[in-house]
Amino acid sequence: MPKLKTKSAAKKRFRLTATGKVRANVGCKQHNLRKRSQKMKRQARGTMILCRPDATTVKSYMPYA
Repeated sequence: MPKLKTKSAAKKRFRLTATGKVRANVGCKQHNLRKRSQKMKRQARGTMILCRPDATTVKSYMPYA
């Protein structure tokens, strides 16, 4: 069997925790920050854990992660 390819976009944006959950950056932080509330910008710092349906999709993009 040939090796499966990992999607390059997924390996740049997601990584797995030790328990197998998918960690991702929070979105909506790049531009137009003047119209976002301070609370939203503060809560968007760091990373978040994806929900299970999204995590299964991302895991299918990274077969060896």
